[in-house]
Amino acid sequence: MTIDYQRLRVEGVYKQNDEGHLMQRIKVPAGVLSVEQARKVTDIADRFSNGMLHLTTRGSIEIHWLQFEDLAEVQRSLAAVGLTTRGACGGAVRGISCSTTFSDGFAVAQVLVRKLHRHFAGNPHFEGLPKKFKIGVDAGYENSRHLIQDVGLVYRGTHGGEDLYDVWMAGGLGREPMAGFQFEEKVAERRLIPLIEAAVRVHKKNTPVGKRLKHVCRSVGEDGIRTLIFEELRTHPDLDLSDGFEKRLTALAHGRRERVEAVVFAGEIDTDTFRRLAGIAEEFADGYLALTVEQNVAFLLADSTRKEEARAALAGVGFSGDVPHEQVTFRICPGNHECRMGLAPTRDVAKEVIDAMGDFGRSLTWAISGCANSCAQPQLADVGIMAVKSVKTEDGRRRPLFDLLRRDGAGLGRPVRQGLELPVLLEAVAEIAPFP
Repeated sequence: MTIDYQRLRVEGVYKQNDEGHLMQRIKVPAGVLSVEQARKVTDIADRFSNGMLHLTTRGSIEIHWLQFEDLAEVQRSLAAVGLTTRGACGGAVRGISCSTTFSDGFAVAQVLVRKLHRHFAGNPHFEGLPKKFKIGVDAGYENSRHLIQDVGLVYRGTHGGEDLYDVWMAGGLGREPMAGFQFEEKVAERRLIPLIEAAVRVHKKNTPVGKRLKHVCRSVGEDGIRTLIFEELRTHPDLDLSDGFEKRLTALAHGRRERVEAVVFAGEIDTDTFRRLAGIAEEFADGYLALTVEQNVAFLLADSTRKEEARAALAGVGFSGDVPHEQVTFRICPGNHECRMGLAPTRDVAKEVIDAMGDFGRSLTWAISGCANSCAQPQLADVGIMAVKSVKTEDGRRRPLFDLLRRDGAGLGRPVRQGLELPVLLEAVAEIAPFP
């Protein structure tokens, strides 16, 4: 049997290695997952994989080590609890992310995320794109993730009964990182669907295969992008975004409800632990848990007076906050542990980095990517590490070389040291100090 791996991508499937193993990515709008959905995902990973899950930096879930013949049953089981994989990989509108989990305004932002997800997921008009198209909706400018989206939406409040968003365009990371630009301020929610659709059409018509919208922006400039998008808006009818229903899965943040969080090292979690976290969500958080862009699991407590109880429950699952990796914010991609693009064993390197860093380093945010694709978003961390190439040693093995990035201000981090072998990288980590 010949498998068309390229066609599988639109179903959220990537070829993991040459032995036939596959990775299935699951879209989780705004990262909010019900207890029923969480338990179904663990059942699938237990039945068809190795009982492990990977939580991504866009609030989605990946299951590795799958076989082709099991994909249909995996996707059917996900659909039974309202989850989809369509467009989670390949040239399509990807999962809609939100990096401001449970912050003020998140309850509003997640409603928009779910509306956009419903509109774009599986819509054939927004598939077959030159490359992925990423949308992020955030409740504020914290974390700066609007800079790395093809379309980034930042909630700016409500006026006259209408939610307003700043719109950012043409950002992206990868081998050619580029910060997005502000396209328009305080755009009414009803205008967002036609605006995003126009941006997707511009991407589809003007971008070479394998490139993102930022490539068009580099070619024609910000004013050129605006001209192309406004031309698309003139030739296509507006579509109404509202549907008359509230789609908030978690309660409003009004009243300062308490939040607790399980810090998951490298986003790798076994199904038994994830199932027990679902039980905590059922008892303390109205039956919902959230996958954060820091690859953790967060809970918005239904009863704020039970915060210590919830913390004790997390400690009982193994999240006490006492171990070093729980005290450092560190985003980590799968690296060559599970990704055929990975040049380095990212989880192992991250542990060595944590051991090497000083007290100041522990106060910073960190990220490591196993290749230049930047899935861990190292350009948005205070300190980023990226495996950029591998070189052959005298004994025929290969060792990775790393770039070290620093971020100062609101833009993207930039390399400060390049082509470092691991021992030199660890020395540079130990010397990390405040900017002068």
